[in-house]
Amino acid sequence: MAQELSAEQIQKVLQGISVPPQPQIMVDLQMEQVMPHPDLKTIAKLISQDPGLSGALLKIVNSPFFGLSNRIASIQQAVNLLGCNTVINLINAQSIKGEMTDEAIVTLNRFWDTAQDVAMTCLTLAKRIGYQAADEAYTLGLFHNCGIPLMIKRFPDYMTVLEEAYASATAERRIVDTENRVLNTNHAVVGYFTAKSWNLPLHLCDAIANHHNALSIFTDDSVRDAQLKTLLAILKMSEHICESHRVLGNQTDDFEWQSIEQLVLEYVGLSEYDFQTLKESIRDLSMH
Repeated sequence: MAQELSAEQIQKVLQGISVPPQPQIMVDLQMEQVMPHPDLKTIAKLISQDPGLSGALLKIVNSPFFGLSNRIASIQQAVNLLGCNTVINLINAQSIKGEMTDEAIVTLNRFWDTAQDVAMTCLTLAKRIGYQAADEAYTLGLFHNCGIPLMIKRFPDYMTVLEEAYASATAERRIVDTENRVLNTNHAVVGYFTAKSWNLPLHLCDAIANHHNALSIFTDDSVRDAQLKTLLAILKMSEHICESHRVLGNQTDDFEWQSIEQLVLEYVGLSEYDFQTLKESIRDLSMH
Protein backbone atom coordinates (compact mmCIF):
# COMPACT_ATOMS: atom_id res chain seq x y z
CA MET A 1 0.00 0.00 0.00
CA ALA A 2 1.34 3.44 -0.92
CA GLN A 3 2.36 5.44 2.11
CA GLU A 4 1.14 9.04 2.06
CA LEU A 5 3.64 11.75 2.89
CA SER A 6 2.57 15.29 3.72
CA ALA A 7 4.03 18.37 2.04
CA GLU A 8 5.94 19.14 5.28
CA GLN A 9 7.50 15.67 5.41
CA ILE A 10 8.52 16.00 1.78
CA GLN A 11 10.13 19.41 2.35
CA LYS A 12 12.08 17.96 5.26
CA VAL A 13 13.48 15.07 3.22
CA LEU A 14 14.27 17.29 0.25
CA GLN A 15 16.41 19.82 2.09
CA GLY A 16 19.87 20.26 0.68
CA ILE A 17 20.96 19.69 -2.87
CA SER A 18 18.50 20.41 -5.65
CA VAL A 19 18.82 20.24 -9.42
CA PRO A 20 16.15 22.43 -11.04
CA PRO A 21 13.43 20.57 -12.97
CA GLN A 22 12.84 21.27 -16.67
CA PRO A 23 10.13 23.90 -17.15
CA GLN A 24 8.38 21.98 -19.96
CA ILE A 25 8.17 18.77 -17.96
CA MET A 26 6.76 20.71 -15.00
CA VAL A 27 4.04 22.11 -17.30
CA ASP A 28 3.18 18.62 -18.62
CA LEU A 29 3.03 17.27 -15.07
CA GLN A 30 0.80 20.10 -13.87
CA MET A 31 -1.53 19.36 -16.82
CA GLU A 32 -1.70 15.66 -15.95
CA GLN A 33 -2.29 16.43 -12.32
CA VAL A 34 -5.46 18.51 -12.96
CA MET A 35 -7.08 15.64 -14.91
CA PRO A 36 -10.04 14.01 -13.13
CA HIS A 37 -8.02 10.77 -12.93
CA PRO A 38 -4.27 11.47 -13.11
CA ASP A 39 -2.46 8.55 -14.72
CA LEU A 40 0.46 7.31 -12.61
CA LYS A 41 2.12 5.69 -15.63
CA THR A 42 2.14 9.00 -17.53
CA ILE A 43 3.41 10.80 -14.43
CA ALA A 44 6.19 8.23 -13.94
CA LYS A 45 7.18 8.55 -17.60
CA LEU A 46 7.42 12.34 -17.36
CA ILE A 47 9.36 12.26 -14.07
CA SER A 48 11.81 9.67 -15.42
CA GLN A 49 12.86 12.12 -18.16
CA ASP A 50 14.06 14.67 -15.61
CA PRO A 51 17.14 14.24 -13.38
CA GLY A 52 16.01 16.76 -10.75
CA LEU A 53 12.54 15.27 -10.24
CA SER A 54 13.79 11.68 -10.42
CA GLY A 55 16.45 12.46 -7.84
CA ALA A 56 13.92 13.99 -5.47
CA LEU A 57 11.60 11.00 -5.95
CA LEU A 58 14.30 8.40 -5.26
CA LYS A 59 15.55 10.41 -2.30
CA ILE A 60 12.12 10.20 -0.69
CA VAL A 61 11.45 6.56 -1.50
CA ASN A 62 14.88 5.52 -0.20
CA SER A 63 14.54 7.65 2.95
CA PRO A 64 14.00 6.17 6.45
CA PHE A 65 10.26 7.02 6.14
CA PHE A 66 9.81 3.94 4.00
CA GLY A 67 12.30 1.64 5.70
CA LEU A 68 12.99 -0.34 2.51
CA SER A 69 15.58 -3.09 3.01
CA ASN A 70 17.21 -2.36 -0.40
CA ARG A 71 17.59 1.00 -2.09
CA ILE A 72 15.73 1.16 -5.37
CA ALA A 73 16.85 2.82 -8.60
CA SER A 74 13.71 2.38 -10.70
CA ILE A 75 11.56 5.50 -11.16
CA GLN A 76 8.41 3.50 -12.04
CA GLN A 77 8.82 1.41 -8.89
CA ALA A 78 9.27 4.57 -6.80
CA VAL A 79 6.10 6.16 -8.22
CA ASN A 80 4.10 2.98 -7.49
CA LEU A 81 5.42 2.88 -3.93
CA LEU A 82 4.72 6.55 -3.24
CA GLY A 83 1.25 6.72 -4.77
CA CYS A 84 -0.45 9.58 -6.55
CA ASN A 85 -0.88 12.15 -3.76
CA THR A 86 2.68 11.98 -2.49
CA VAL A 87 4.06 12.24 -6.03
CA ILE A 88 1.88 15.29 -6.72
CA ASN A 89 3.02 16.88 -3.42
CA LEU A 90 6.58 16.22 -4.51
CA ILE A 91 6.08 17.85 -7.92
CA ASN A 92 4.58 20.92 -6.27
CA ALA A 93 7.46 21.13 -3.79
CA GLN A 94 9.95 21.07 -6.69
CA SER A 95 8.08 23.63 -8.79
CA ILE A 96 8.37 26.26 -6.03
CA LYS A 97 12.16 26.01 -6.29
CA GLY A 98 12.23 26.08 -10.05
CA GLU A 99 12.25 29.81 -10.78
CA MET A 100 15.04 30.34 -13.29
CA THR A 101 16.20 33.02 -15.68
CA ASP A 102 15.88 32.40 -19.43
CA GLU A 103 19.66 32.40 -19.66
CA ALA A 104 19.96 29.63 -17.07
CA ILE A 105 17.34 27.58 -18.90
CA VAL A 106 19.23 27.86 -22.20
CA THR A 107 22.47 26.71 -20.55
CA LEU A 108 20.74 23.88 -18.70
CA ASN A 109 19.05 22.67 -21.89
CA ARG A 110 22.41 21.21 -22.91
CA PHE A 111 22.48 19.22 -19.67
CA TRP A 112 18.82 18.12 -19.83
CA ASP A 113 19.02 17.02 -23.47
CA THR A 114 22.08 14.83 -22.90
CA ALA A 115 20.64 13.39 -19.66
CA GLN A 116 17.51 12.13 -21.44
CA ASP A 117 19.31 10.88 -24.55
CA VAL A 118 22.08 9.12 -22.65
CA ALA A 119 19.56 7.51 -20.27
CA MET A 120 17.50 6.08 -23.14
CA THR A 121 20.64 4.88 -24.92
CA CYS A 122 21.94 3.22 -21.73
CA LEU A 123 18.64 1.36 -21.43
CA THR A 124 18.78 0.19 -25.05
CA LEU A 125 22.45 -0.87 -24.82
CA ALA A 126 21.93 -2.66 -21.50
CA LYS A 127 19.19 -4.75 -23.12
CA ARG A 128 21.29 -5.40 -26.24
CA ILE A 129 24.32 -6.65 -24.31
CA GLY A 130 22.17 -8.61 -21.86
CA TYR A 131 22.81 -6.60 -18.70
CA GLN A 132 20.15 -7.72 -16.20
CA ALA A 133 19.50 -4.43 -14.37
CA ALA A 134 18.58 -2.34 -17.41
CA ASP A 135 16.62 0.19 -15.33
CA GLU A 136 19.77 0.85 -13.28
CA ALA A 137 21.67 1.58 -16.49
CA TYR A 138 18.87 4.04 -17.37
CA THR A 139 19.13 5.72 -13.96
CA LEU A 140 22.91 6.03 -14.30
CA GLY A 141 22.48 7.64 -17.72
CA LEU A 142 19.97 10.10 -16.30
CA PHE A 143 22.12 11.04 -13.29
CA HIS A 144 25.73 10.67 -14.47
CA ASN A 145 26.09 14.43 -14.99
CA CYS A 146 23.83 15.60 -12.15
CA GLY A 147 26.79 17.61 -10.81
CA ILE A 148 26.72 19.92 -13.85
CA PRO A 149 23.71 22.11 -12.84
CA LEU A 150 25.26 22.57 -9.39
CA MET A 151 28.60 23.56 -10.93
CA ILE A 152 26.77 26.06 -13.16
CA LYS A 153 25.07 27.50 -10.07
CA ARG A 154 28.36 27.79 -8.22
CA PHE A 155 30.64 28.90 -11.11
CA PRO A 156 28.99 31.22 -13.64
CA ASP A 157 31.56 30.46 -16.36
CA TYR A 158 31.47 26.71 -15.74
CA MET A 159 30.42 25.74 -19.29
CA THR A 160 33.53 27.45 -20.68
CA VAL A 161 35.69 25.36 -18.34
CA LEU A 162 33.81 22.20 -19.32
CA GLU A 163 34.36 22.93 -23.03
CA GLU A 164 38.06 23.40 -22.37
CA ALA A 165 38.08 20.12 -20.43
CA TYR A 166 36.53 18.23 -23.36
CA ALA A 167 38.90 19.93 -25.80
CA SER A 168 42.02 18.94 -23.87
CA ALA A 169 41.04 15.37 -22.93
CA THR A 170 43.78 12.85 -23.77
CA ALA A 171 44.89 9.45 -22.50
CA GLU A 172 47.00 11.36 -19.93
CA ARG A 173 44.51 14.08 -19.05
CA ARG A 174 40.98 13.34 -17.89
CA ILE A 175 38.09 15.75 -18.38
CA VAL A 176 37.90 16.19 -14.60
CA ASP A 177 41.62 17.09 -14.38
CA THR A 178 40.98 20.39 -16.17
CA GLU A 179 38.05 21.16 -13.86
CA ASN A 180 40.15 20.33 -10.79
CA ARG A 181 42.94 22.60 -11.98
CA VAL A 182 40.67 25.59 -12.69
CA LEU A 183 37.93 25.16 -10.07
CA ASN A 184 39.43 22.85 -7.41
CA THR A 185 36.49 20.45 -7.86
CA ASN A 186 34.67 18.71 -10.71
CA HIS A 187 31.20 17.63 -11.78
CA ALA A 188 31.86 13.91 -11.14
CA VAL A 189 32.69 14.51 -7.46
CA VAL A 190 29.77 16.91 -7.02
CA GLY A 191 27.55 14.40 -8.85
CA TYR A 192 28.67 11.66 -6.48
CA PHE A 193 27.67 13.68 -3.41
CA THR A 194 24.39 14.69 -5.07
CA ALA A 195 23.56 11.07 -5.85
CA LYS A 196 24.46 10.08 -2.29
CA SER A 197 22.23 12.82 -0.88
CA TRP A 198 19.45 11.44 -3.11
CA ASN A 199 19.92 8.00 -1.49
CA LEU A 200 20.79 6.34 -4.78
CA PRO A 201 22.17 2.78 -4.54
CA LEU A 202 25.88 3.08 -3.68
CA HIS A 203 27.19 1.25 -6.75
CA LEU A 204 25.46 3.89 -8.92
CA CYS A 205 27.04 6.68 -6.84
CA ASP A 206 30.46 5.05 -7.44
CA ALA A 207 29.82 4.84 -11.18
CA ILE A 208 28.94 8.56 -11.21
CA ALA A 209 32.12 9.40 -9.26
CA ASN A 210 34.21 7.41 -11.76
CA HIS A 211 32.56 8.21 -15.06
CA HIS A 212 35.57 10.15 -16.33
CA ASN A 213 37.96 7.64 -14.84
CA ALA A 214 37.19 4.78 -17.22
CA LEU A 215 40.72 4.53 -18.63
CA SER A 216 42.35 3.68 -15.32
CA ILE A 217 39.48 1.38 -14.30
CA PHE A 218 39.69 -0.65 -17.50
CA THR A 219 43.51 -0.77 -17.55
CA ASP A 220 43.90 -1.67 -13.87
CA ASP A 221 43.66 -5.45 -13.49
CA SER A 222 43.19 -5.14 -9.74
CA VAL A 223 39.75 -3.55 -10.28
CA ARG A 224 37.61 -6.66 -10.00
CA ASP A 225 34.31 -4.83 -9.78
CA ALA A 226 32.44 -6.31 -12.76
CA GLN A 227 29.27 -4.34 -12.00
CA LEU A 228 31.14 -1.02 -12.03
CA LYS A 229 32.95 -1.90 -15.26
CA THR A 230 29.77 -3.01 -17.02
CA LEU A 231 27.84 0.10 -15.97
CA LEU A 232 30.72 2.35 -17.03
CA ALA A 233 31.08 0.53 -20.36
CA ILE A 234 27.37 1.04 -21.08
CA LEU A 235 27.58 4.69 -20.03
CA LYS A 236 30.70 5.52 -22.05
CA MET A 237 29.29 3.88 -25.19
CA SER A 238 26.05 5.82 -24.68
CA GLU A 239 27.80 9.17 -24.16
CA HIS A 240 29.71 8.56 -27.38
CA ILE A 241 26.59 7.57 -29.35
CA CYS A 242 24.70 10.63 -28.04
CA GLU A 243 27.70 12.87 -28.80
CA SER A 244 28.01 14.39 -25.34
CA HIS A 245 31.40 15.72 -26.48
CA ARG A 246 29.51 17.89 -28.99
CA VAL A 247 26.46 18.89 -26.92
CA LEU A 248 28.26 19.52 -23.62
CA GLY A 249 31.85 19.96 -24.72
CA ASN A 250 31.30 21.79 -28.00
CA GLN A 251 33.91 19.52 -29.65
CA THR A 252 33.78 17.82 -33.04
CA ASP A 253 35.98 14.92 -31.85
CA ASP A 254 35.33 12.62 -28.91
CA PHE A 255 38.86 12.57 -27.48
CA GLU A 256 37.88 10.74 -24.31
CA TRP A 257 36.23 7.91 -26.27
CA GLN A 258 39.28 7.58 -28.51
CA SER A 259 41.42 6.73 -25.48
CA ILE A 260 39.05 4.06 -24.08
CA GLU A 261 37.23 2.65 -27.12
CA GLN A 262 39.37 -0.52 -27.52
CA LEU A 263 39.24 -1.34 -23.82
CA VAL A 264 35.50 -0.80 -23.46
CA LEU A 265 34.54 -2.74 -26.59
CA GLU A 266 36.86 -5.58 -25.63
CA TYR A 267 35.28 -5.70 -22.17
CA VAL A 268 31.72 -6.03 -23.47
CA GLY A 269 32.80 -8.33 -26.31
CA LEU A 270 31.90 -6.14 -29.28
CA SER A 271 34.01 -5.67 -32.40
CA GLU A 272 34.35 -2.17 -33.84
CA TYR A 273 32.06 -3.26 -36.66
CA ASP A 274 29.43 -4.55 -34.17
CA PHE A 275 29.56 -1.29 -32.27
CA GLN A 276 29.31 0.79 -35.45
CA THR A 277 26.20 -1.17 -36.47
CA LEU A 278 24.72 -0.83 -32.99
CA LYS A 279 25.47 2.89 -32.96
CA GLU A 280 23.70 3.41 -36.29
CA SER A 281 20.63 1.42 -35.25
CA ILE A 282 20.34 3.37 -31.97
CA ARG A 283 20.77 6.70 -33.73
CA ASP A 284 18.05 5.67 -36.21
CA LEU A 285 15.76 4.83 -33.29
CA SER A 286 16.25 8.25 -31.71
CA MET A 287 15.48 10.02 -35.00
CA HIS A 288 11.95 8.61 -34.95
